[in-house]
Amino acid sequence: MKDKEKNTESVSKQDDKVEINKSFFKVNKELRQKQEEEQAKKEQMIAEQYAQREKEKQEAYEKKLHDEKIELMRLKQGIVEESETIHEEKEEEIKLSFGKKIANFFYHNKWWLGLGVFFIVLGSYLVYDILSKPNPDMVILMLCDNNAVGTSTFLEEYFEEYADDFNGNGKVLVTVYYIPYSNDEYQDYINGVSTKITTFLNNADGVMIIGNKLTVDDLLPAEESFVDLSTLYPDDPHVDKYFYYIKDTKFAEHIGVSPDAITDDMFFALRKPKDVMNDSKEKMQETYDKDFPVFDKVVKALSSEEE
Repeated sequence: MKDKEKNTESVSKQDDKVEINKSFFKVNKELRQKQEEEQAKKEQMIAEQYAQREKEKQEAYEKKLHDEKIELMRLKQGIVEESETIHEEKEEEIKLSFGKKIANFFYHNKWWLGLGVFFIVLGSYLVYDILSKPNPDMVILMLCDNNAVGTSTFLEEYFEEYADDFNGNGKVLVTVYYIPYSNDEYQDYINGVSTKITTFLNNADGVMIIGNKLTVDDLLPAEESFVDLSTLYPDDPHVDKYFYYIKDTKFAEHIGVSPDAITDDMFFALRKPKDVMNDSKEKMQETYDKDFPVFDKVVKALSSEEE
């Protein structure tokens, strides 16, 4: 009986301990919740205060802008002469030495100065190129692919023996433009043949032609392009209608190349004066009248020599 009572008392005490522990945890939980609520309220209050301050600052800034705008309008309209809110800020003048002024000028204008120097140099070069560029007394067009003849160092000198100082600069100069036209399209493209032919055949600078059969077939149809030499040199065995053939002459010897370098179809010819893209018939006639005496001397000299 006594043991039973003891057990009952023991169970009762354990229940009391459990109840006390439960109450303790509940109190702690409630305290934490209260602290969290207070912290949240405090943070919310701080956020509201910050938002209010920002709002007041924005409103003050907008009011200042509004007031300055109104004041500026009043100044522009002449309602007031001076403003208490708008003040003109004057930059303090910085005094520079003469050397620093020059350095400052070059620093702030370096790009414009660079462009100016570039155009001055370019202009000077162009002027020099024009003034120093030789002005030939006669231009001859060689429109066939024959490197030995076209690059001969004596080619131009030979024709200069028969030319005169037409431009009055005190010296005789004949320029032979070698344009190696061939039936090789790639090689012609590499040598810029098409551009050169288009340029020279569309101006009146050169009327004497050195060519071959391909020149006539592809570039200059004989009847349309050349003067009939048979009417000028009816008894010359080297003349065949529009062409003076140079195979059986001493032309190769005069220009310092092998006779084999002169092919059977190589010839001299004269372009008919006519209108071209860049010049008039009258201009080409002037060139023809100037160059024909040279052509005539060359033809007669070669024909009079014995092979």
